[in-house]
Amino acid sequence: MPMTLRLSDDEADALRRRAEHESRSMQEVAREAVREYIENHSRTDLLDQVLDEELPRYAEALERLGQ
Repeated sequence: MPMTLRLSDDEADALRRRAEHESRSMQEVAREAVREYIENHSRTDLLDQVLDEELPRYAEALERLGQ
């Protein structure tokens, strides 16, 4: 799905410099950044969910270990 990404002048300049440094297009760099952001936040969300579900089960044992 096509979309328009509006960047400030500073953001566009930084993206342009990064793309030139990597010999890639600005679009390639931006798309990779979006993929990495989603992947990293998906992992964090999954870890948070697992901790929320599993920690209560071990709360007593964890409290004993902390004493």
